[in-house]
Amino acid sequence: MSTMPATHGHSEACCNIPPVVSTGYQPKGSYKEYGGLKTYTTGPADADKGIVVIYDIFGYFDQTVQGSDILAYSHSQKYQVFIPDWFKGEPCPIEWYPPNTPEKQKNLSAFFGKNPPQGVADALPGFVDTLKAKHPEIKSWAIVGVVSLITSSDSNPFSVAAECHPAMVDPKEAETIRVPLILLASKDEPEHKVKQFEANLKGPKHVETFKDQIHGWMAARSDLSDNRVKEEYTRGYKTVLDFFAKNWP
Repeated sequence: MSTMPATHGHSEACCNIPPVVSTGYQPKGSYKEYGGLKTYTTGPADADKGIVVIYDIFGYFDQTVQGSDILAYSHSQKYQVFIPDWFKGEPCPIEWYPPNTPEKQKNLSAFFGKNPPQGVADALPGFVDTLKAKHPEIKSWAIVGVVSLITSSDSNPFSVAAECHPAMVDPKEAETIRVPLILLASKDEPEHKVKQFEANLKGPKHVETFKDQIHGWMAARSDLSDNRVKEEYTRGYKTVLDFFAKNWP
């Protein structure tokens, strides 16, 4: 049973999210280097909790950067937030999605062959170690993005996790996740897998499907010029912040 009801409303006002900017967003943070990776960094320097955001396959988009600024500054508990550039300047072109032609399918397959999700999961503990060395003021860590592979592993360094419209929902991974986890699915994730994933989670959880939103509505594929999308984008980040406030140990 989820710790929060999967309803269209919001359970509790926890945040003061500023109006979301549809186009021409001006980032609050800056880019630094950690462990050889260009990393978008935002949030107050004295915040003692840190969040690693795993961008989607399309890399640094305004929607993802703005979402990270929302996470950093919108709650009474401030966070330092880091988005490492796993693809080293070569993200997947957004024009390849959805993969509705043989050429797009071939291109996406090649991209994932070069950049397997397991590779990111394997690199995360070392990256967090680098962050810890540079930011000893940060006492605990969260992760936002596609997070099941790392949070279900023995090397997981995170205390809480938020999984947003994951490309692949594997209910088996949920069996070994031991940290509080929120999963926000879109209409494009298989409903039966989302339900089974929720059933297999052992710890505090909140699983909700945003039934009129596409895969990627909290990241690069979010059309923030659409008022409905903007509303649900904002609600998604607010729901994550609320869950973190209640469940981050």
